[in-house]
Amino acid sequence: MATKEEFISAINQGYACKGDFITLGGAVFNGACCSEAHVTAPLKTFNRHGLIAGATGSGKTKTLQGIAERLSEKGIPVLLMDIKGDLSGIAKAGTSNEKLVDRHTKIGIPWTQMSFPAELLSLSKEKGARLRATVTEFGPVLFSKILDLNDTQGGVVSLVFKYADDNSLLLLDLKDFKKVLQYLINEGKEEIKKEYGAISTASASTILRKIVEIEQQGADEFFGEKSFDVNDLIRISDEGKGIINIVRLTDIQDKPKLFSTFMLCLLAEIYATFPEEGDTDQPKLVLFIDEAHLVFKEASDALLEQLESIIKLIRSKGVGVFFCTQLATDIPANVLSQLGMKIQHAYRAFTANDRKSIKTIADNYPMSDFYKTEDLMTELGIGEALITVLSEKGTPTPLAHTLLCAPRSAMDILTPSEMDALISKSSLVKKYNEVIDRESAYEMLNKKLSVEDAEPPAKGKEEPSVATTIINSTVGRQVARTVAREVTRGLLGILGLKGTTSRKSKSWF
Repeated sequence: MATKEEFISAINQGYACKGDFITLGGAVFNGACCSEAHVTAPLKTFNRHGLIAGATGSGKTKTLQGIAERLSEKGIPVLLMDIKGDLSGIAKAGTSNEKLVDRHTKIGIPWTQMSFPAELLSLSKEKGARLRATVTEFGPVLFSKILDLNDTQGGVVSLVFKYADDNSLLLLDLKDFKKVLQYLINEGKEEIKKEYGAISTASASTILRKIVEIEQQGADEFFGEKSFDVNDLIRISDEGKGIINIVRLTDIQDKPKLFSTFMLCLLAEIYATFPEEGDTDQPKLVLFIDEAHLVFKEASDALLEQLESIIKLIRSKGVGVFFCTQLATDIPANVLSQLGMKIQHAYRAFTANDRKSIKTIADNYPMSDFYKTEDLMTELGIGEALITVLSEKGTPTPLAHTLLCAPRSAMDILTPSEMDALISKSSLVKKYNEVIDRESAYEMLNKKLSVEDAEPPAKGKEEPSVATTIINSTVGRQVARTVAREVTRGLLGILGLKGTTSRKSKSWF
């Protein structure tokens, strides 16, 4: 049987760092925390992504909070997806108690209260700086993936973007896109047929239904202006701490499609905007996605494929992504294989399937001479976890049963008045919360149709007959358009343009 001295030596050798690092906690041997053996994570490997998993109430969110604090202290900006609404306390210093003092005495690191610079962000009407993007900035490819369209329907989306470009029609929000599409299958169908080709009304109808679907989940709240610049996520406070950006998402827990859409767009814009960094001594930005199963719950195959690709590539931009969820199996295998740091909190086994899952999860961790991983996973207490990270050389560290360091900020929610005080000092709220509704495709096409309807007969021509007058009247034209639309709906349309047009966005949201 291994001795305590052998255990301490193995942990200290496995987690030794030459560069900068953060301390996650103290290693546990035979049920006792060893203050001489600390579990650490090198900053240079934080862009290799990570996983925080465990049962409800096992301490996942507080682990996430503690890691975010230590990154901020090292001058690294952080972005937190706050689904449950319990991370805002990071802006307020915590309060000491006997349990905190006892825990840190065992770890061998003193606990000190501390607040951290925080920025509240919102996708909806929650308090905070608004995150928005224009339809134009998404581009036809990403917009089609969000709507889960097939190739034919994606070609129609590309045609709409092309027509809008050629005619200087701004696509700022969803009503702009819908208006252009409706115009092209009705009043403008002859105009586009010569140059672009005809649009199938069946494809157009499907696209419109897909847009209505995401509108019902609240997507119209973040399509529009002013677009959010992702460079505002990598700010440093005057004290040299990385600012912790908290996206408050408590009102979209039941809208997984909106959440996955938002995450894809955010990661895509960060990847498109940030320069190549290669392997650096510390990450440029670290994202933590709490309740990560919501990202993948109802994501389409195309959306999942795009997410997997970005996760694989985004580390070259100096960005790390951490998923926090109950089961490691909530994360697609292709994404899970990219996660270098793994923090496994307690897993509760109640059924035969649970026990099978435990064995599968345990097999994904390094073999240990000191633990029986399957048994230990069900015996972990609150605030304890099995941890393995990537060393500075890129190799997995020894598996360590760890008593985790507690957050130094408040482990509760800010009161409404405290939130208001934080928001009142925010420069981003002043920058992004002004509602802007410029003249765009919706208004421009409505104006064009109004002018056409009000256009008088040409001078110098003979007086039109009563029948001609009726036909040329506003009502007559409306009737004619209605008849034409009904006839068109009964025909099998063809797609006149297939493919996509490239677009380079300046900012996202």
